[in-house]
Amino acid sequence: MNKTYLLAIDNGTQSVRALLFDLQGNLVDKAQVNIDSYQSPEPGWKENDPEAFWQSLCQACQQLWAHTSVPKSAIAGVVITTQRATTIALDRQGQPLRPAIIWLDQRRADSTPKLKWWWEVAFRAIGMRDTVHHFQREAEANWIAQNQPELWAKTDKYLLLSGYLNYRFTGRFVDSIASQVGYIPFDYKKGCWAAPRDWKWQAMPIKPSMLPELVPAGTIIGHVSAQVALSTGIPEGLTVIAGAADKACEVIGAGCLTPEIACLSYGTTATINTTTPRYLEATPFIPPYQAAVPGHYNTEIQITRGFWMVSWFKEQFGLHEQQIALQRGVTPESLFDELVSNVPPGAQGLMLQPFWNPGIKVPGPEAKGAIIGFGDVHKRAHLYRAILEGLAYALREAKERIERRGGTRISKVRVSGGGSQSDAAMQITANIFNLPCERPHLYETSGLGAAMLAAVALELHPDFATAVREMTRIGQVFQPEPAHARTYDQLYRRVYCRMYQRLQPLYRDIREITGYPAPD
Repeated sequence: MNKTYLLAIDNGTQSVRALLFDLQGNLVDKAQVNIDSYQSPEPGWKENDPEAFWQSLCQACQQLWAHTSVPKSAIAGVVITTQRATTIALDRQGQPLRPAIIWLDQRRADSTPKLKWWWEVAFRAIGMRDTVHHFQREAEANWIAQNQPELWAKTDKYLLLSGYLNYRFTGRFVDSIASQVGYIPFDYKKGCWAAPRDWKWQAMPIKPSMLPELVPAGTIIGHVSAQVALSTGIPEGLTVIAGAADKACEVIGAGCLTPEIACLSYGTTATINTTTPRYLEATPFIPPYQAAVPGHYNTEIQITRGFWMVSWFKEQFGLHEQQIALQRGVTPESLFDELVSNVPPGAQGLMLQPFWNPGIKVPGPEAKGAIIGFGDVHKRAHLYRAILEGLAYALREAKERIERRGGTRISKVRVSGGGSQSDAAMQITANIFNLPCERPHLYETSGLGAAMLAAVALELHPDFATAVREMTRIGQVFQPEPAHARTYDQLYRRVYCRMYQRLQPLYRDIREITGYPAPD
């Protein structure tokens, strides 16, 4: 019997991966191209030529065909998942007008469109005015319109990276509902563009005609053209399926379909997500995102600098491990686990609050990272362990917020993303959450989730429950260690949960004195 395969393309922040899965969720073949074309014309900016994204995608696909033994005739469809909130402006000919603004970009608009007076009154009454103002200043469209007005006047289509790649594949301006994350006029509750009188249309200069058609994740949106086939090596005429954002795909790729199972993502941004059929704001006035499963939501809470902090540690303090790793032919991160093993749980009193990037609500826009409890016993290893513990504390706090708001107790935790490959991070998470911490059977959970969307769309699996049962499984389980769990529980409740409240006034003073982070 001939086997069937699915091609998932995952355009993440650090790389583009072309992934071949079978219907049992096995990763059969993979090609990866690192993205090294990002530019920072000004401090805090992060851009990339949209064509560079496309060329990286084509290169990854061509590399895949160069070594895979899977016949192209056995591939049933292709689906794309991407990094979120990266925006691209196109002219009437569908050509990019400027570099894409990446989700990590920190520029802000100096002035923003004025809302109707009744919206201003309403938002002030419910304490949401600062949140709306933050939304307006962060919106890339406002920055372009303010700083590059001639370019904005030529903008015919305004797309997320997912919509741009769908356009390159199909020639259609179409995107998945489950890819809409960012500062755009989207109604997260209804899963459609905002109603004509919604305040979001006043908050940004975007017009409805500039946005793509929205379809549910898993919708067939076209077929691979002859030109795309030539560039990518993907068979001409292959069915193209609308995917979902990478985090949404990670959630189903980890098998988290119900509210009692939390998906932790240890990536550049660390997140905790559950899937729920009802609209649930884990943080008041901050909407949940549309899930990859149509009609469902992801109750996401983010730590925006997440496992970026591991990269920060490597760059600032990990030269020794980098040199040894080069000699041994291993990754520096694998040696960092050895550092952790030399330090007891709790890092001998060193506590880290991982707010290296300010938030909107919790933490607030004035927030900063903090490390307290230093003594003469502390070394690099203590700092590294404190980073892992601080991230887990923050995600536990987010877990408890989701539980309070949703009324469902989380009983299982599954971890995906690059950080999930660290046994030390997994064991620390199990101890801090005091729950079994499960590692999925493969690392590429976002690509797997996208493949599951394609499997259901093409009726290769009848529904998502079947796709989860057939294509996901647990690779390794880390059980909490009772003595360490008790230590962490004391540190979490008596120290970590009090840190932000105690330090917040000082953060505000620092912000007022230094101007960083810049006030809204």
